[in-house]
Amino acid sequence: MALLAEIEADARACLACPLAESRTNVVFSAGSSQAELMFVGEAPGHDEDLQGEPFVGRSGRLLDRLIGEELGRDRSSCYICNVIKCRPPGNRNPTPAEVASCRHYLDTQVAAVRPRVIVTLGNFAARTVLGTDETVTKLRGRSYRYESTVVVPTFHPSYGLRGGATVVAEMRADLVRAKRFLASGT
Repeated sequence: MALLAEIEADARACLACPLAESRTNVVFSAGSSQAELMFVGEAPGHDEDLQGEPFVGRSGRLLDRLIGEELGRDRSSCYICNVIKCRPPGNRNPTPAEVASCRHYLDTQVAAVRPRVIVTLGNFAARTVLGTDETVTKLRGRSYRYESTVVVPTFHPSYGLRGGATVVAEMRADLVRAKRFLASGT
């Protein structure tokens, strides 16, 4: 899609915030621009910054496994991106100014892909997409609207790696919820 290619080229040349100084790569997206399912994470980590693709480290492997097991898909059939396109130093949370600098990229990605369902991964992504201060622990288990798209918040895969079987089971339940929305045509 021309719009996505144009906005990706813009992101790759972006110098709007200090994150541009320390990045190795801009991490724009992975997967299909025609996807009905979009995953939105927080920001690239170390592995993502090196490879230029979202969710490629241990968290990405867990996400890939859950996408396959719970949704019967692989990552190439989904659209995967982050709120922030450059890695914050030390994997810290992005600042409000950094979010403001990058927000139009995410908004354009959602508008161009037009997914039926967005799964937000973690506190930061859920809060940004939904415009709330609530934690993902309070938000998950339900669905919300972002423009004309259903939003299903779940935990970040890195939290699943740290939190063990209970957290992963809750992530699975959230992905089943997303699958039901996709199947219902909502």
